[in-house]
Amino acid sequence: MPTAITRAPGPELARCELTHLPREPIDPALALTQHRAYQAALRDAGLHVIELPADPAHPDGVFVEDTAVVLDELAVLTRPTPASRRGEGAAVASALAPFRPVTALPPDAFLEGGDVLRVGRTLFVGLSGRTGAAGVQALAEVVGPHGYAVVPVRVTGCLHLKSAVCALDDRTVLLNPAWVSTEPFASLLRVKVPVSEPFAANVLRLPGGILLSTAYPTTEVLLRGHGHRVITIDVSELHKAESGLTCMSLVFQELPS
Repeated sequence: MPTAITRAPGPELARCELTHLPREPIDPALALTQHRAYQAALRDAGLHVIELPADPAHPDGVFVEDTAVVLDELAVLTRPTPASRRGEGAAVASALAPFRPVTALPPDAFLEGGDVLRVGRTLFVGLSGRTGAAGVQALAEVVGPHGYAVVPVRVTGCLHLKSAVCALDDRTVLLNPAWVSTEPFASLLRVKVPVSEPFAANVLRLPGGILLSTAYPTTEVLLRGHGHRVITIDVSELHKAESGLTCMSLVFQELPS
């Protein structure tokens, strides 16, 4: 069964880390309401949703994707770059333990899950402001014995790799070529986001459809034109915290015991 680990946002979200956006007031009640709708969309798509409680000590805790990389064989706890985020992984590790063996990257190997895009047995890993070469190398050493290839990808102009490119299916990616090179994805079909919607590449692939923010109507038309079923959701308040759709969940398949 497909499963998603999530964590509710709390009032502390207003103190989140910001890199590429100016700080705006965040309405915590609206952010929570939108997050509930996000969880409902996951459930409607057939996912079992696990919710961790909000943690006042971790303003960015809602962005659980950054704390781990979950593969079929194991879960790898990452090493977020901001010091304010380094306590988030303990609760996520406990939530993952019933489903996967859990290992952790070394303390000096900085890497965030938002920089890791899996397509088949390939992990494209962004070299960004949040993930460095040591993190990429450490991840490769952990996952290589399980048959995964790691492909570094230079990221510019956005927070994470998946801010600029996400998978639509096993053969196709949606990307913003202004923020990421298209060359590493040469073996895949590449759909470019409209120039007017640079953040639209961050979509969440779900069973039976693609989850897309209502902020990107032109991209919705584009994806429908490529034959994809599109599910739209309003996460405007969460966008103020540099949120995309992938970053608010860790999605994986429950395996037979």
